[in-house]
Amino acid sequence: MATVKHIKIHNSNYGAATDYLTMQYNEFTNKPILDDNGRMIPRDFYLIDGINCDPANFDMECEAVNKHFGKNNAFRDIKAHHYIVSFDPNDRDENGLTPERAQELGMELARKAFPGHQVIVCTHKDGHNGAGNIHCHIVLNSVRKLDVPY
Repeated sequence: MATVKHIKIHNSNYGAATDYLTMQYNEFTNKPILDDNGRMIPRDFYLIDGINCDPANFDMECEAVNKHFGKNNAFRDIKAHHYIVSFDPNDRDENGLTPERAQELGMELARKAFPGHQVIVCTHKDGHNGAGNIHCHIVLNSVRKLDVPY
């Protein structure tokens, strides 16, 4: 069984979301872990895919869509939504859940729940505090890029 957490993002720096998903962060301070040269260190493992965007360019693509539609200009605006789908650690052992399968489930959820949006889905296999639970991050631009039929 999975739990879902939602976070509204007011930060206009969409790159911060991508950094959080792909780089190492201290789980207590939420600050990036840096190497001896002051550079961020990539996570040991993650799977990342994009819907209606290239994950490597998520920040620039979201900003372009916002500019095109004249949206998300004020600090109070919700720029993005961040969902975390956390699976029970027992799902790995009892139900054969793999990071790859969790990524597929995250992509399926994102496609169905957020049609037309720019979305990145990123799966990690390590939970906070050593829990070891597989979890997916789904981050989407609050402005829909493409028209979708209702």
